[in-house]
This record gives sequence, C-alpha cells and structure tokens, in this order.
Amino acid sequence: MAEVSREAVLRALDQIIDPVSGRSVVQQDIVQGLVIRAGHVGFAVEVDAARGAGAEPLRKACEDAVAALPGVLSVTAVLTAHQAPPAPQRGAHGPAPRAEPAGIPGVGAIIAVASGKGGVGKSTVAANLAVALGQRGLKVGLLDADIYGPSVPRLFDIKEKPSTQGKKIVPIEKYGIKIMSLGFLIREDEAVVWRGPMVQSALTQMLQDTLWEPLDVLVLDMPPGTGDAQLTISQRAPLRGAVIVSTPQDIALIDARKAISMFEKTKVPVLGIVENMSTFVCPHCGTESHIFGHGGARAEAKKLGVPFLGEVPLVMAIRETSDAGRPIVATAPDGKEAAAFRAIAQDVAAAVAVAQRAGPRIVLE
Repeated sequence: MAEVSREAVLRALDQIIDPVSGRSVVQQDIVQGLVIRAGHVGFAVEVDAARGAGAEPLRKACEDAVAALPGVLSVTAVLTAHQAPPAPQRGAHGPAPRAEPAGIPGVGAIIAVASGKGGVGKSTVAANLAVALGQRGLKVGLLDADIYGPSVPRLFDIKEKPSTQGKKIVPIEKYGIKIMSLGFLIREDEAVVWRGPMVQSALTQMLQDTLWEPLDVLVLDMPPGTGDAQLTISQRAPLRGAVIVSTPQDIALIDARKAISMFEKTKVPVLGIVENMSTFVCPHCGTESHIFGHGGARAEAKKLGVPFLGEVPLVMAIRETSDAGRPIVATAPDGKEAAAFRAIAQDVAAAVAVAQRAGPRIVLE
C-alpha cells in the first residue's frame, strides 16, 4: 500500500471551507501538527477561542475528508482553541474548592511518574513499575504522555500501530499491560512540533479515547518539567498520586523539588521519590562507585516529608534490556536488578490500596 502523502492530505483539507471566514482551512493555516505514518493521520484544527465547541462540525468535516483518501487507515483530528481561565468563584468562607476532574471509564487509579527534568531515567522507571504492578496481579495500563520525546515504543520494542474500534483507540498489549503512546504514530526520529493547546488536546484524547478498561492502575509516563503538558494532566486526570524520579546529584534534585511543588499546588499527593542511577557496581570487581553522588533523594524526601521509595542502581543490565525493548522486570523478574523496581511497586500498590479504602471527609469551618 502506497504511503499517504502530505500533499494529498492538504489538498483534501483545502476543499473544506470554514463557514465563518468563507476560506478553506488550509488557506487560513488552522491545520496544525500534521503527522502521517503508515496510513495513520493526525492533526489539529485550531480555531478562535470564541468559537469553542461550535467548531466541531468543521473538525468533523476535515476528519471525514482525510478519511476518504485512498490508503488512509485512521484519522485523529482534534479541535484546539485558546480559552481564558474562568474567574474564580468564591464560597461563603473564601475561594470555592477546585472541581475534581472526571474519571476514565473502567480505570481504578491513575498514577503519574514524573521528573523535574529529562535524562534521569523516568521512562525506564515508569515502564518497569507498570510491569511490576502487573506481576502483582493488578490489571495495568501505561500511557506514554511524553509528547515531545516518547520512549515507550523503544522500551517495549513495539513497532506496530494501534487499531481502532469505532472512535476509540485499542491499546497495544505486551507483558500483560495495555500500552498507548503517540510514538506509535510517528517515526522515532520525527519531531513533534506542536504548540501548547495542541499538546493539551492530544493528551486529553489519549486519556479519554483509549479503550483502557478494565484497569486497576493506569501509569502515566509524564513529560519532564512543569509546563503546560504537566498541568493539563494534573488538572484533567483524577490522579491518585505521583512518583518523582531523580538522580542523587544536587542539580537533578533542584528540579525534582519543582515537580513536587507543582503536584502540591494541583492537590495531587506525592507517593514518594525514587533515586535512579543511585550506585554503579563494577561488573568485573563488584566495587560500588557513586558516580552521581548517593543518598541525595533519600535526604530530600526526609526534608520534604514525603516517602522514599527506594534506590535503583546504575547497572548495564537495566540499560541493555531497556534499549532492547525488554524491561528488566519482565525478562528477569527474580534477578537482583529487578528487585528495586519490585520493591517500589509494592509500596505504590500499598499506597493506592490505602487511598481506595479512604472514605470521604466532612470538614466544618
């Protein structure tokens, strides 16, 4: 089957006239972030905020026009718009509490794995944590929410594309967990050049339009940092808690503090801190070396009053299995290299169970 060309998609979209302006969506340059891979097409239709959901027929017309092209297997078109935040409402005793985001059908708990910066092994921790939770008998999903740098396809050696069922995306299953990533739809070396509203819409769609159920736990591999994407997830997904990943060095811990602060401000409990790349053990002589320092994350957890979930060593086996797409917890679950991840999963599962048993509180002021 011939690859669908960018020119063919744009020609089809150029036939869609916006009734408000009388010009095509291509002429107005409101088609953004066009991605084409192996017959799967994705893009955003960016309209003025005043139009909001009223532009849904325009989005649907664009989607239908592209879907009719020969060779197109699926189309994901999202509607984006800048919207001013609503004025805060006040109750009898001050600001009204923020409304809780709606849950995802069939999903029990949602856990974010986050870091204040990239390069600390967050995705490796998220992948092995998800597999370890599944080995404990839980039904687990993993969403790669790192839009700009999706690593999950490589970590699980997944090259196929997800299928669709109606308007829903069917996640790919491997090692007993359900997996979804934008990386399934783009080339590994292809950059995603999207602006904030487009990223927010894509994240919301992957959360809400994927057939996750039934799941006990959905693990979110968060983008690094504390920007729009992180706030979107924190505010739109009912997170049960967050796991913060850092290396022991001071420069990484500074950014880890920022991630913790973000979750505190968005009222998401911090389940604990993981110190990744904690100790290097020489494979030849067994000598331990603290390349990035040691114990910094444990000390930071104590200082901030959050749990310390454990240390993950810097060993070749974890790096090799990650690059090969075979998470160490899946391929050698009883080995010493996987022990740290299994211990973290035990603590996270316990924290989720406690949160599920907790009943509502009535506060009188």
